[in-house]
Amino acid sequence: MKLLPLSPSLRLFFPRSLLLLSLSAASTVTAASATKPNILFLFADDQRADTIGAHGNPHIKTPVIDGLARAGVSFRRNYVMGGNSGAVCVPSRAMLHTGKTWFAMNTQTLAGEKLMGELLGEHGYTTFGTGKWHNGQPSWLRSFQQGEAVMFGGMSDHEKVPLHDRGPDGKMVGPRTGEKFSTDLFVDAALKFLEKHDTAAGTKPFFCYIALTAPHDPRQPPPGFPANYSSRPPLPKNFQPQLPFDNSAMNGGRDENLGAWPRTEAMIRDQLAEYYAMIEHMDTRIGHLLATLKRRGLSDNTIVVYAADNGLALGSHGLLGKQSVFEHSMRTPFIIGGPGIPKGKSVQAFTYLFDIFPTLCELTGLTPPAGVFGESVRPLWDGSKKQIRDTVFLPYIQVQRAVRDERWKLIRYPKLGYSQLFDLQNDPNETTSVYDDPARAPDIARLSAAMQTWQTKVGDTLAVNTGSNPPPKIDLTGQARKTDQWQPEWIVRKYFDPAK
Repeated sequence: MKLLPLSPSLRLFFPRSLLLLSLSAASTVTAASATKPNILFLFADDQRADTIGAHGNPHIKTPVIDGLARAGVSFRRNYVMGGNSGAVCVPSRAMLHTGKTWFAMNTQTLAGEKLMGELLGEHGYTTFGTGKWHNGQPSWLRSFQQGEAVMFGGMSDHEKVPLHDRGPDGKMVGPRTGEKFSTDLFVDAALKFLEKHDTAAGTKPFFCYIALTAPHDPRQPPPGFPANYSSRPPLPKNFQPQLPFDNSAMNGGRDENLGAWPRTEAMIRDQLAEYYAMIEHMDTRIGHLLATLKRRGLSDNTIVVYAADNGLALGSHGLLGKQSVFEHSMRTPFIIGGPGIPKGKSVQAFTYLFDIFPTLCELTGLTPPAGVFGESVRPLWDGSKKQIRDTVFLPYIQVQRAVRDERWKLIRYPKLGYSQLFDLQNDPNETTSVYDDPARAPDIARLSAAMQTWQTKVGDTLAVNTGSNPPPKIDLTGQARKTDQWQPEWIVRKYFDPAK
């Protein structure tokens, strides 16, 4: 597929105010359809928060996402609240679509929950979904009136995606195997929807949700976007050959199985190059969505949300996956722009992915469902609040608990009886624990109390250790590994050949 060049006008994605739009006789969007904004929701899979050029990464090319940052508000301390599964994307998506924590629901099915798309559909929105849905078909059907190229499950070979479509009778049809790269499948399905959306007077606003499976592994750049090994990204600043203790995700975890122990510089830089290429391709295809909005006169009355379900290690701390409470795995991108939202603003206050649902409710004039735990982040950009929470709680299954404030981060490993304390002001990459420094006792006590408060608030009953014992050291050098069914043959040859 030949990718079309992007228009320079995308740099000014929201070129006029909503007021001027409604007064313009030439505009195809009428005052009737402008009463409620459209919503274009772009959701990436396993994208680290530090893989956006505009947010300080000079080694990746993301001009379209950079344009979204210039056209809206970037929340630089946005988190997923851990998870109850090694497949963190399951609880992450559940929290996104309900506004609740994973402690408060069945994250596999979302049974009995009022969902984001469901609520919007009940209040006059045309709802369309494409891409990954990891929480069961019944909840998807409640959320979306229309849909094409939907992948039920966690992952696949990006060139052999199993897909379902919503038929005219409201039932899912499939599976079929996609004939394009995953990002192309999902973006093209959304483009078809946007092209068909009638901009005539009285048309319903739309909620178009695009859940991309990039840059989740397999780390296979699509045709036309080869990984640039001649200028591979540098190693993460907190690179290690391996984490020296078992955090309960290292030995046998699928994500950690994708590279040999110990991690080598060459292997990590190759995987980063492949990962970056997938993000750059995704960035280009998002540009085609934005160009279509602009050409159809929809840009000025469309809220665009860009976010991802969780981060990823990719060599940080000697890990590859997201099954940790370190910053690289729990922080995610979150950018929002549209009518009434400031341009080029960066917010450092703490937010969670589950804040997006109540935020969209406020922007569309809807009342959030009962029991929503998240809070609207609008006060953070309009200046009415400096923060909506003073700490962040990061619970991962029954093996890790963390809480951080503006400067300090406390991590507990209950099964090990081990603890870490990081000074994120001076050690943002979490390389040196200062837990044993007697001068830090007040910080540990304060954060321990905050952790207990969070546990009570969300219903977390896990007994957490209060001290710290040195963890048993491990060495997984030469550990036998098994590939999974989704890795293409070239990746199996490259990363699973014991001779390499």
